[in-house]
Amino acid sequence: MKLLRIIPDDTKFPFMSFRRVSFPFSALLSVVAVLCFFFVNMNFGIDFTGGTLIEMQAKNGKSDIAQVREAAHGLSVGEVEVQEFGEKGDVSIRFGLQPGATQQDREKAQQAAQERVRTTFEKDYDFRRVEVVGPRVSGELVQSGTLGVVLSIVGVLIYLWFRFEWEFAVGAVIATLHDLVLTIGFFAITQLEFNMTSIAAILTIVGYSLNDTVVVFDRIRELLRRYKKMPVEQLLDLAINTTLSRTIMTSVTTTLALLALVLFGGQVIASFSWAMIFGVVIGTYSSIFIAAPVLIYLGLKVGAESAIAAGHDAAPAAKTSAAKPRVRGPAERPAQ
Repeated sequence: MKLLRIIPDDTKFPFMSFRRVSFPFSALLSVVAVLCFFFVNMNFGIDFTGGTLIEMQAKNGKSDIAQVREAAHGLSVGEVEVQEFGEKGDVSIRFGLQPGATQQDREKAQQAAQERVRTTFEKDYDFRRVEVVGPRVSGELVQSGTLGVVLSIVGVLIYLWFRFEWEFAVGAVIATLHDLVLTIGFFAITQLEFNMTSIAAILTIVGYSLNDTVVVFDRIRELLRRYKKMPVEQLLDLAINTTLSRTIMTSVTTTLALLALVLFGGQVIASFSWAMIFGVVIGTYSSIFIAAPVLIYLGLKVGAESAIAAGHDAAPAAKTSAAKPRVRGPAERPAQ
Protein backbone atom coordinates (compact mmCIF):
# COMPACT_ATOMS: atom_id res chain seq x y z
CA MET A 1 0.00 0.00 0.00
CA LYS A 2 1.50 3.30 -1.11
CA LEU A 3 1.78 6.06 1.46
CA LEU A 4 0.14 9.42 0.80
CA ARG A 5 2.73 12.00 -0.24
CA ILE A 6 1.44 15.57 -0.15
CA ILE A 7 4.90 17.00 -0.75
CA PRO A 8 7.42 15.08 -2.92
CA ASP A 9 10.57 13.94 -1.12
CA ASP A 10 12.84 15.73 -3.61
CA THR A 11 11.20 19.16 -3.15
CA LYS A 12 13.77 21.95 -3.42
CA PHE A 13 11.78 25.16 -3.07
CA PRO A 14 14.07 28.17 -2.38
CA PHE A 15 12.36 29.59 0.71
CA MET A 16 15.33 31.71 1.80
CA SER A 17 15.28 33.67 -1.45
CA PHE A 18 11.93 35.14 -0.36
CA ARG A 19 13.28 36.61 2.88
CA ARG A 20 13.86 39.96 1.17
CA VAL A 21 10.12 40.07 0.49
CA SER A 22 8.72 38.36 3.59
CA PHE A 23 10.56 40.59 6.07
CA PRO A 24 9.35 43.94 4.67
CA PHE A 25 5.86 42.47 4.16
CA SER A 26 5.67 41.26 7.77
CA ALA A 27 7.08 44.55 9.05
CA LEU A 28 4.38 46.45 7.14
CA LEU A 29 1.63 44.19 8.51
CA SER A 30 3.00 44.62 12.05
CA VAL A 31 2.96 48.42 11.73
CA VAL A 32 -0.63 48.31 10.43
CA ALA A 33 -1.62 46.02 13.33
CA VAL A 34 -0.10 48.39 15.91
CA LEU A 35 -1.79 51.43 14.33
CA CYS A 36 -5.14 49.63 14.32
CA PHE A 37 -4.69 48.76 17.98
CA PHE A 38 -4.15 52.41 18.96
CA PHE A 39 -6.52 54.18 16.55
CA VAL A 40 -9.28 51.69 15.69
CA ASN A 41 -9.50 50.31 19.24
CA MET A 42 -10.35 46.79 20.31
CA ASN A 43 -13.86 45.51 20.86
CA PHE A 44 -13.23 44.63 24.50
CA GLY A 45 -15.78 42.39 26.15
CA ILE A 46 -17.15 43.03 29.59
CA ASP A 47 -14.42 40.76 30.95
CA PHE A 48 -12.09 43.74 30.53
CA THR A 49 -14.33 46.80 30.53
CA GLY A 50 -16.83 45.81 33.20
CA GLY A 51 -20.59 46.16 32.79
CA THR A 52 -23.56 44.00 31.88
CA LEU A 53 -24.14 41.79 28.86
CA ILE A 54 -27.67 40.55 28.11
CA GLU A 55 -28.44 38.12 25.30
CA MET A 56 -32.06 37.75 24.18
CA GLN A 57 -33.95 35.69 21.62
CA ALA A 58 -37.17 36.84 19.98
CA LYS A 59 -40.13 34.65 20.85
CA ASN A 60 -41.55 34.88 17.33
CA GLY A 61 -38.14 34.19 15.72
CA LYS A 62 -37.74 37.69 14.25
CA SER A 63 -36.18 40.68 15.94
CA ASP A 64 -36.49 44.34 15.02
CA ILE A 65 -32.93 45.54 15.77
CA ALA A 66 -33.81 49.19 15.15
CA GLN A 67 -36.70 49.08 17.59
CA VAL A 68 -34.58 47.31 20.22
CA ARG A 69 -31.82 49.86 19.84
CA GLU A 70 -34.24 52.78 20.17
CA ALA A 71 -35.89 51.29 23.27
CA ALA A 72 -32.51 50.48 24.87
CA HIS A 73 -31.20 54.01 24.40
CA GLY A 74 -34.28 55.36 26.17
CA LEU A 75 -33.64 53.37 29.38
CA SER A 76 -31.11 55.85 30.83
CA VAL A 77 -28.39 53.25 31.41
CA GLY A 78 -25.60 55.16 29.72
CA GLU A 79 -23.99 54.16 26.45
CA VAL A 80 -25.70 51.05 25.10
CA GLU A 81 -24.42 48.71 22.40
CA VAL A 82 -27.06 46.60 20.63
CA GLN A 83 -26.03 43.89 18.16
CA GLU A 84 -27.75 41.14 16.23
CA PHE A 85 -25.82 37.88 16.20
CA GLY A 86 -26.17 34.20 15.39
CA GLU A 87 -29.51 33.12 14.01
CA LYS A 88 -32.33 35.57 13.28
CA GLY A 89 -33.94 36.73 16.46
CA ASP A 90 -30.78 36.76 18.64
CA VAL A 91 -29.91 40.18 20.08
CA SER A 92 -27.24 41.25 22.56
CA ILE A 93 -27.43 44.39 24.73
CA ARG A 94 -24.32 45.64 26.47
CA PHE A 95 -24.00 48.66 28.72
CA GLY A 96 -21.31 49.88 31.08
CA LEU A 97 -21.07 50.26 34.82
CA GLN A 98 -23.57 52.61 36.42
CA PRO A 99 -22.31 55.63 38.41
CA GLY A 100 -22.67 55.90 42.18
CA ALA A 101 -21.05 57.48 45.22
CA THR A 102 -20.16 54.18 46.86
CA GLN A 103 -19.67 50.60 45.73
CA GLN A 104 -23.02 49.64 47.19
CA ASP A 105 -24.76 52.45 45.31
CA ARG A 106 -23.14 51.37 42.04
CA GLU A 107 -24.25 47.77 42.54
CA LYS A 108 -27.83 48.86 43.23
CA ALA A 109 -27.80 51.10 40.16
CA GLN A 110 -26.50 48.21 38.02
CA GLN A 111 -29.25 45.90 39.24
CA ALA A 112 -31.86 48.57 38.62
CA ALA A 113 -30.58 49.02 35.06
CA GLN A 114 -30.88 45.27 34.44
CA GLU A 115 -34.44 45.26 35.75
CA ARG A 116 -35.39 48.13 33.42
CA VAL A 117 -34.03 46.17 30.46
CA ARG A 118 -35.85 43.02 31.53
CA THR A 119 -39.13 44.84 32.05
CA THR A 120 -38.88 46.51 28.65
CA PHE A 121 -38.15 43.41 26.56
CA GLU A 122 -39.49 40.40 28.51
CA LYS A 123 -42.80 40.50 26.63
CA ASP A 124 -41.24 39.84 23.20
CA TYR A 125 -37.90 38.25 24.09
CA ASP A 126 -36.55 35.34 26.12
CA PHE A 127 -33.47 36.17 28.20
CA ARG A 128 -30.81 33.56 27.48
CA ARG A 129 -27.78 35.07 29.23
CA VAL A 130 -27.14 37.83 31.75
CA GLU A 131 -23.51 38.44 32.71
CA VAL A 132 -22.20 41.13 35.06
CA VAL A 133 -18.53 42.00 35.66
CA GLY A 134 -17.40 44.66 38.10
CA PRO A 135 -14.47 47.06 37.59
CA ARG A 136 -12.21 45.33 40.10
CA VAL A 137 -12.68 41.93 38.47
CA SER A 138 -12.14 43.33 34.97
CA GLY A 139 -8.90 45.02 36.09
CA GLU A 140 -7.62 41.79 37.60
CA LEU A 141 -8.46 39.91 34.41
CA VAL A 142 -6.50 42.42 32.33
CA GLN A 143 -3.45 42.04 34.57
CA SER A 144 -3.68 38.25 34.68
CA GLY A 145 -4.10 37.94 30.92
CA THR A 146 -1.18 40.25 30.16
CA LEU A 147 1.03 38.50 32.72
CA GLY A 148 0.19 35.10 31.22
CA VAL A 149 1.23 36.19 27.72
CA VAL A 150 4.48 37.81 28.95
CA LEU A 151 5.47 34.78 31.04
CA SER A 152 4.83 32.46 28.12
CA ILE A 153 7.22 34.49 25.93
CA VAL A 154 9.90 34.47 28.65
CA GLY A 155 9.45 30.72 29.08
CA VAL A 156 9.94 30.21 25.34
CA LEU A 157 13.16 32.22 25.40
CA ILE A 158 14.62 30.31 28.37
CA TYR A 159 13.64 26.87 27.03
CA LEU A 160 15.09 27.41 23.56
CA TRP A 161 18.25 29.01 24.96
CA PHE A 162 19.03 25.76 26.79
CA ARG A 163 17.57 23.45 24.14
CA PHE A 164 19.41 25.00 21.18
CA GLU A 165 21.67 28.05 20.88
CA TRP A 166 20.92 31.69 21.55
CA GLU A 167 20.33 32.40 17.84
CA PHE A 168 17.49 29.87 17.80
CA ALA A 169 15.96 31.32 20.97
CA VAL A 170 15.97 34.88 19.61
CA GLY A 171 14.60 33.70 16.25
CA ALA A 172 11.71 31.83 17.89
CA VAL A 173 10.83 34.80 20.11
CA ILE A 174 10.84 37.19 17.14
CA ALA A 175 8.53 34.85 15.21
CA THR A 176 6.24 34.47 18.24
CA LEU A 177 6.02 38.22 18.81
CA HIS A 178 5.26 38.61 15.11
CA ASP A 179 2.31 36.22 15.49
CA LEU A 180 1.03 37.99 18.61
CA VAL A 181 1.14 41.46 17.05
CA LEU A 182 -0.68 40.32 13.92
CA THR A 183 -3.30 38.49 15.98
CA ILE A 184 -3.99 41.63 18.01
CA GLY A 185 -4.30 43.55 14.74
CA PHE A 186 -6.72 40.89 13.49
CA PHE A 187 -8.96 41.50 16.51
CA ALA A 188 -8.79 45.27 15.98
CA ILE A 189 -9.64 45.11 12.27
CA THR A 190 -12.42 42.50 12.48
CA GLN A 191 -13.83 43.95 15.72
CA LEU A 192 -14.29 40.47 17.16
CA GLU A 193 -15.04 40.64 20.86
CA PHE A 194 -11.81 40.45 22.83
CA ASN A 195 -12.46 38.58 26.07
CA MET A 196 -10.89 35.87 28.20
CA THR A 197 -11.42 33.23 25.51
CA SER A 198 -9.37 35.49 23.23
CA ILE A 199 -6.50 35.37 25.75
CA ALA A 200 -6.79 31.57 25.67
CA ALA A 201 -6.63 31.71 21.86
CA ILE A 202 -3.48 33.87 21.96
CA LEU A 203 -1.73 31.50 24.37
CA THR A 204 -2.74 28.54 22.20
CA ILE A 205 -1.37 30.31 19.11
CA VAL A 206 1.92 30.84 20.96
CA GLY A 207 2.12 27.11 21.69
CA TYR A 208 1.22 26.10 18.13
CA SER A 209 3.65 28.52 16.51
CA LEU A 210 6.42 27.47 18.89
CA ASN A 211 5.83 23.78 18.18
CA ASP A 212 6.03 24.37 14.44
CA THR A 213 9.18 26.45 14.82
CA VAL A 214 10.94 23.91 17.07
CA VAL A 215 10.33 21.14 14.49
CA VAL A 216 12.09 23.21 11.83
CA PHE A 217 14.88 24.23 14.23
CA ASP A 218 15.50 20.63 15.27
CA ARG A 219 15.95 19.61 11.64
CA ILE A 220 18.28 22.58 11.08
CA ARG A 221 20.45 21.48 13.99
CA GLU A 222 20.53 17.92 12.66
CA LEU A 223 21.63 19.11 9.22
CA LEU A 224 24.25 21.41 10.72
CA ARG A 225 26.05 18.34 12.05
CA ARG A 226 25.62 16.38 8.82
CA TYR A 227 26.64 18.95 6.20
CA LYS A 228 29.73 20.79 7.37
CA LYS A 229 30.44 22.84 4.26
CA MET A 230 26.96 23.56 2.91
CA PRO A 231 26.03 27.29 2.67
CA VAL A 232 23.65 28.31 5.44
CA GLU A 233 20.92 29.49 3.04
CA GLN A 234 20.94 26.16 1.22
CA LEU A 235 20.93 24.26 4.51
CA LEU A 236 17.89 26.19 5.81
CA ASP A 237 16.04 25.51 2.56
CA LEU A 238 16.81 21.81 2.90
CA ALA A 239 15.57 21.75 6.51
CA ILE A 240 12.28 23.46 5.64
CA ASN A 241 11.66 21.29 2.57
CA THR A 242 12.22 18.07 4.52
CA THR A 243 9.69 19.15 7.19
CA LEU A 244 7.23 20.77 4.77
CA SER A 245 4.94 17.74 4.48
CA ARG A 246 4.58 17.49 8.26
CA THR A 247 3.96 21.25 8.56
CA ILE A 248 1.22 21.30 5.92
CA MET A 249 -0.55 18.20 7.25
CA THR A 250 -0.57 19.58 10.79
CA SER A 251 -1.91 22.96 9.63
CA VAL A 252 -4.65 21.46 7.45
CA THR A 253 -5.94 19.01 10.06
CA THR A 254 -5.93 21.72 12.77
CA THR A 255 -7.78 24.14 10.48
CA LEU A 256 -10.44 21.54 9.68
CA ALA A 257 -11.12 21.03 13.39
CA LEU A 258 -11.33 24.79 13.92
CA LEU A 259 -13.73 25.18 11.00
CA ALA A 260 -16.05 22.75 12.76
CA LEU A 261 -15.92 25.04 15.83
CA VAL A 262 -16.72 28.06 13.68
CA LEU A 263 -19.69 26.38 12.01
CA PHE A 264 -21.18 24.57 15.00
CA GLY A 265 -19.60 26.13 18.09
CA GLY A 266 -21.96 29.08 18.35
CA GLN A 267 -21.42 32.75 19.11
CA VAL A 268 -19.86 32.19 22.53
CA ILE A 269 -16.59 30.78 21.15
CA ALA A 270 -16.68 32.54 17.76
CA SER A 271 -13.83 34.92 18.63
CA PHE A 272 -11.70 32.01 19.88
CA SER A 273 -12.34 29.93 16.74
CA TRP A 274 -11.64 32.68 14.21
CA ALA A 275 -8.55 33.84 16.08
CA MET A 276 -7.22 30.28 16.15
CA ILE A 277 -7.73 29.85 12.40
CA PHE A 278 -5.86 33.09 11.77
CA GLY A 279 -3.16 32.02 14.26
CA VAL A 280 -2.61 28.66 12.57
CA VAL A 281 -2.13 30.33 9.18
CA ILE A 282 0.16 33.07 10.47
CA GLY A 283 2.07 30.65 12.73
CA THR A 284 2.82 28.34 9.81
CA TYR A 285 3.94 31.33 7.74
CA SER A 286 6.22 32.71 10.47
CA SER A 287 7.98 29.40 11.19
CA ILE A 288 9.04 29.22 7.53
CA PHE A 289 9.49 32.81 6.39
CA ILE A 290 10.40 34.57 9.67
CA ALA A 291 11.98 32.23 12.24
CA ALA A 292 14.35 30.43 9.87
CA PRO A 293 15.56 33.48 7.86
CA VAL A 294 16.25 35.36 11.12
CA LEU A 295 19.05 32.86 11.79
CA ILE A 296 20.90 34.20 8.76
CA TYR A 297 20.79 37.79 10.04
CA LEU A 298 21.82 36.63 13.53
CA GLY A 299 25.01 35.17 12.07
CA LEU A 300 24.37 31.43 12.30
CA LYS A 301 27.39 29.61 10.90
CA VAL A 302 27.57 26.04 9.71
CA GLY A 303 31.19 25.63 10.79
CA ALA A 304 30.52 26.54 14.44
CA GLU A 305 28.01 23.76 14.99
CA SER A 306 30.13 21.36 12.97
CA ALA A 307 33.16 22.15 15.07
CA ILE A 308 31.25 21.37 18.24
CA ALA A 309 30.08 18.05 16.84
CA ALA A 310 33.55 17.27 15.54
CA GLY A 311 35.06 18.10 18.91
CA HIS A 312 32.80 15.60 20.65
CA ASP A 313 33.75 12.92 18.11
CA ALA A 314 37.46 13.70 18.23
CA ALA A 315 37.81 13.57 22.01
CA PRO A 316 37.34 9.77 22.38
CA ALA A 317 39.65 9.17 19.42
CA ALA A 318 42.39 11.28 20.99
CA LYS A 319 42.02 9.43 24.28
CA THR A 320 42.31 6.05 22.49
CA SER A 321 45.38 7.04 20.56
CA ALA A 322 47.04 8.31 23.73
CA ALA A 323 46.39 5.03 25.50
CA LYS A 324 48.16 2.90 22.85
CA PRO A 325 52.01 3.26 22.64
CA ARG A 326 53.25 3.83 19.12
CA VAL A 327 55.65 1.21 17.79
CA ARG A 328 58.60 2.76 16.01
CA GLY A 329 59.63 1.56 12.64
CA PRO A 330 63.15 0.44 11.78
CA ALA A 331 64.02 3.82 10.35
CA GLU A 332 62.99 5.61 13.58
CA ARG A 333 64.99 3.43 15.97
CA PRO A 334 68.15 5.07 17.36
CA ALA A 335 71.46 3.80 16.06
CA GLN A 336 73.28 1.32 18.33
